[in-house]
Amino acid sequence: MTDLPQAAPPILSTPDTHIFEDPTPAPLAQPTERLSDEELHDIYEIERTAGEIHGGGWRRIALQFPDFMLRDAPRVFEGLEQELRQVTKQKGNVAPAKGGDGPELETSFNKLSMTDGERHRLYILADTSYGACCVDEIAAEHVDAEVVVHYGRSCLSPTARLPVIYVFTSRPLHLEPVIEVFQNTYQRKEEKIILMADIIYNSHIDRLLSRLHELGYENIIAPHVIHDPASPIPNRKVELEEEEMKEWSLFHISDPPPALLLTLSSRVKELYIYPTSSSTPPKALQSNTSMQLRRRYALLTSLSTCAIFGILINTLSVRNYLETVTHIKSMIEKAGKKSYTFVVGKVNAAKIANFSEIGGWVVIGCWESSLIESTEFYRPIITPFELGLALQRDGERVWKGDWRGDFGGLEEQAVDSKSFQIEHKATDGDEEANAANREDGGNLDSEEESAPPEFDLRTGQYVSYARPMRTTSTSNNTVSLSQPAEASKVLTKRAKGDLATVNGAVSPGAEYLRSQRTWTGLGTDFHEAEANQEIEEGRSGVARGYTVGEGEDRR
Repeated sequence: MTDLPQAAPPILSTPDTHIFEDPTPAPLAQPTERLSDEELHDIYEIERTAGEIHGGGWRRIALQFPDFMLRDAPRVFEGLEQELRQVTKQKGNVAPAKGGDGPELETSFNKLSMTDGERHRLYILADTSYGACCVDEIAAEHVDAEVVVHYGRSCLSPTARLPVIYVFTSRPLHLEPVIEVFQNTYQRKEEKIILMADIIYNSHIDRLLSRLHELGYENIIAPHVIHDPASPIPNRKVELEEEEMKEWSLFHISDPPPALLLTLSSRVKELYIYPTSSSTPPKALQSNTSMQLRRRYALLTSLSTCAIFGILINTLSVRNYLETVTHIKSMIEKAGKKSYTFVVGKVNAAKIANFSEIGGWVVIGCWESSLIESTEFYRPIITPFELGLALQRDGERVWKGDWRGDFGGLEEQAVDSKSFQIEHKATDGDEEANAANREDGGNLDSEEESAPPEFDLRTGQYVSYARPMRTTSTSNNTVSLSQPAEASKVLTKRAKGDLATVNGAVSPGAEYLRSQRTWTGLGTDFHEAEANQEIEEGRSGVARGYTVGEGEDRR
């Protein structure tokens, strides 16, 4: 049976339904009714925001909203602009911006005939580059913003460039049902309990803690909010070590994000969640993440024989993300594997599927967005912490059930990866065999035979390509696949074995591109001959109104 020719090239771009897709889950408790002016000023903290902007001396302000809050953005813009005018009239001219030229320049500005409205310029960031929980410093720099006002829930990851004013848009919470559920959950008042809420309900914690102390609960701690995802409780200040936390129970108000849920469940004795989205009389639900943790462990062990990893950068704002990328590259290289780095913006299955040679992905992003669980993706996606476990040998990989989504702990895993590399090299053969191999002209087949195969859990077979980045001496009968521009970028092909090498090292990416890529560009997927094809006029104009062909069919 012959293959039928295609009528049109395949669609490789992101579908239209994904254009405005935000991978960050929105809070379950979203306002459905239009807010009054008083509620708008209270929820978006317009007075406090205007005071901090005036005190900081910032004049170009970027307002970042998640997608579901964009309907309130024009009203917040107007309210904040009016409040800034009033603050300027009451307190006088704004102070010089941090890092400015000092009072002399400010005094000269006062002599200019400028209105109060011109003193501050506000910009609404309507579409974030990555997740809504992260501060979009890239979009803010496009308008030369001096400060970003971030609205909604946040991952509180430390930023690298701009100062940030966080407005968590606190939601109302009735304390009486919470207290009743808390008493039904913890009937022993001497029990050790950590009281915590999602960031949009955190403003109610102090009042709730006082009420519980009055009822006789003395062993309760309510950690304060900090900007440290690597703390024992992410972004919370707690005077407990991770081992001590195993003796404490945690009561969490509102459903936590999946990454936070896995982290907390693996560090405390038990976790109870008070749902804020339920319309029925609520009760605390005990979290059980053992199934999810086992699934994550199975996912990372399935990548133990992965030869090519893709490093997926999912942030450009989190501090030290570049150092983390460099560190992960070194870990993968020391394990004898190959890595490629990608920046694709908001992650979806259509973008990732274009790189079929990648066997597994590791996401470099904020601690919340690094956990991506979806069956739509072509290859598994893991976190930096899970990568450290996947690079260890099967006999040495010990996982006690802990999990983390931040960049912490990579240094200890790097040491394990380095020792694994040394031990693996020791098993490749003795010195005599290696010397004979070198005298034989660096026979790559001998190196492959000396390397022990590894068992692939995905296929149930032994494989010998799990660590392809081994150096080899190319023989004289190799031919070049492309004209080399520099000595360090020589791409050659072995006549025997038919493997592509780059600068004397086997390149799995070049080999995959040469031998397994069946589609190499638009037009190559058609079966009809390319000769004697009629030339057709393409599209012309701009995206908002272009024409096609001589008929000037306007689109």
